[in-house]
Amino acid sequence: MIKEGDTIPEAQLMHMGEAGPAPLSTDELFKGKVVALFAVPGAFTPTCSNQHLPGFVTKADALRAKGVDTIACLSVNDAFVLDAWGKQQNAGGKVKMVADGNGELTQKMGLEMDGSGFGMGKRSLRYSMLVRDGIVEKLNVEQNQDKAEESGVDTLLSQL
Repeated sequence: MIKEGDTIPEAQLMHMGEAGPAPLSTDELFKGKVVALFAVPGAFTPTCSNQHLPGFVTKADALRAKGVDTIACLSVNDAFVLDAWGKQQNAGGKVKMVADGNGELTQKMGLEMDGSGFGMGKRSLRYSMLVRDGIVEKLNVEQNQDKAEESGVDTLLSQL
């Protein structure tokens, strides 16, 4: 599993651009920036929709006031699903919705979980991290994946 002090591995992600799904490399996302990244097991799922994403949307200005350039939500879903979820959650202009559709980055970081028992296949663990110029400065992996406490926005805010 990736740890504090490690470099984010190279991977190809996707996000919804003006003309549709567009590639986004980890280099583009992290290089030269302070990024508050949080990951969820699945868009539209209860804890993700009721706690995790809303917290980051609500406190986006507080994160930016503490020096965060980009707030990014990552999920092993496709860009269409993340775009729709972001719109439903009013994340526009606050949280960048990033699709790791094939789970490439999630797997390379060792933050993968098996959600097969719930019909979800391989997904991401719930976590948050502070990444400064591609280096993991803080990592908060949720011990109970049904909650968004250790990985929630308040924990990350307290670490800035």
